[in-house]
Amino acid sequence: MTDRPTPARTAVVLGGSHSGMLAARALADVADRVVVVERDALPASPGPRKGLPQARHAHMLWSGGVLAMEELLPGITGVLREAGANRRPVTTDIVALGSRGWFRRWAESHHVILAGRDLLDATVRAGVLADPRIEVVERAEAVGLSGTEAAVTGVRIRPHDGPERTVHADLVVDASGRGSQAARWLIALGLPPAERREVDAGLAYASRLYLAPAAARDGFPVVNVQPDRREGGPGRAGFLLPIEEGRWIVTLCGTRGGRPSPENDDFVRFAREDLRHPVIGELLEGAEPLSDVAFTRTTVNRRHFYERMPVWPANFAVLGDALAAFNPVYGHGLAVAAQSALLLRDTVRRHGWAAPGLSRLIQKAVSRPVGAAWDLAIGQDVFYPGATEQGPTLRDRLVTAYVDRLMHTATGNGRIARRVTDVTSLERGAGVLLTPSVMLAAAVGPLKPALTAPPLTAEERKAAGLD
Repeated sequence: MTDRPTPARTAVVLGGSHSGMLAARALADVADRVVVVERDALPASPGPRKGLPQARHAHMLWSGGVLAMEELLPGITGVLREAGANRRPVTTDIVALGSRGWFRRWAESHHVILAGRDLLDATVRAGVLADPRIEVVERAEAVGLSGTEAAVTGVRIRPHDGPERTVHADLVVDASGRGSQAARWLIALGLPPAERREVDAGLAYASRLYLAPAAARDGFPVVNVQPDRREGGPGRAGFLLPIEEGRWIVTLCGTRGGRPSPENDDFVRFAREDLRHPVIGELLEGAEPLSDVAFTRTTVNRRHFYERMPVWPANFAVLGDALAAFNPVYGHGLAVAAQSALLLRDTVRRHGWAAPGLSRLIQKAVSRPVGAAWDLAIGQDVFYPGATEQGPTLRDRLVTAYVDRLMHTATGNGRIARRVTDVTSLERGAGVLLTPSVMLAAAVGPLKPALTAPPLTAEERKAAGLD
C-alpha cells in the first residue's frame, strides 16, 4: 500500500502592487503555488505604470512596516538601501511642525525608509518573483469569484489575449487596491452587504520632483508642515522627502477650500504662502524642478468591515487598500500592507489550511493593523467640514482632545514623543498612550519651552541655501 501524494495547494493573489506582492511572498511560505493576477504589464525595472498613478506622489515606509517586510523578505532593507533608498532616524532627522508647534529632533527611536514608489515596488517585486513558486499573469482582469456563499473555489479572469477563464485556488486574496470589486462579488455569491464607512476630508494633493541643491543631497532631513485643525478653515500640509539620486519629492495638500493648484507655476507659491510656515517653499527656491506637478483627489478614507460579517466564505481574504484605504497624507498604507501580509502567513501557519473558518481568522487578524491606521487617519479628517454626514462622534471628540494634548506634550518631552511615535510608526498599539505615566505626563504638558523656528541645523540651512 502506497501513500497518496498530498494535493498541491494553490493560492491566487489579485493585484501585483505592494500589497499583492507581499501577500504572494507570504503565501509562498505556506502554499505550493502562488499565482498573481495583475491588470498591468509590470515593468522589468523601476518605472511608471497605468494602474499606479499615486506613484507620482510621496511615499514613506514606517519602521512598523519595515520590520514586517524583513520577516517576509530578509535583507530587503539592505537591498533597498543599495538601490538608492534612504533611511532616516525618527525623530532625529525629522523637521516637523505639528498642530501644537515644532517637534524637537530627539534621539532615534524609530525610522522610515524613503524612496520613489517605482523604486520601492521594483525592488520588492524582484525579491518576491525570485521565488520559483510565484508566477504572474499580467494584463489580465479579475472579473469575479467562482464558488458559493459558503466557499470560494477560484477567480474568473479575462486575459488581454484570450477568452475568460477560471483559475482554481485553495485561497484567493484580493489585494487589488482602491478599485477592488470584492464587495460586489460577495453580494453576487449571495452574501449580505458588508458594513462600510467613509470619511472624506475633500483633500487633494499635488506633488513635484526636485533635484536638491548639491550640498543638500546627502543626509538632509524630512521636512513636514502640518495643519492646525483648531484654526478652523481648510487643512493644508506639505512634505519634503529626500529620496534616491539626490532628489526631493515634495507633496502639498489641502482640504475643501484650500486645495493646491495642479499648475507648475503655483507650486512654490502655495508652499511659501498657504502653509502654516514657509520653510518648504524657501527650500524649493534653491532646488531644480525635474517634473511637472502630479495632482489627484483620490484621498477618501474608506474601510470595509469584512471582519464583522455574520457569514464569510471559506478560501477568501481581502488585504491592503481593497480592505481599507487611508488618506495618503498619514503615510500608513505601505506599512499596513506589509503587516497584513505577515499576519496572513502567520495565521495560516498557526491554524493550518484545513482549519475551520481560516478565512475569517485571517480577516480578523488583518483588521488589527488596519484599525490602528484607521483611527490615526480619521482622528483628524473627521473634523473637516463635509467629511461625514453626521460629523464627529463623541468618541471622536474625546480621543482627538487627548491626542492633541499628547502632541502638545511631545513637542517638549522626549519620552512622550517616543510613545507617540511608537503608535504612528505602527510598531506598537495605541494602548501605550493610555498608561498612567503617559496620562500624567500629558496632564503636566511639555517639559521644554516651545521652539520658535524650524529645528534645522546651521549646516543644513547652509547646504539648502537658506543662509
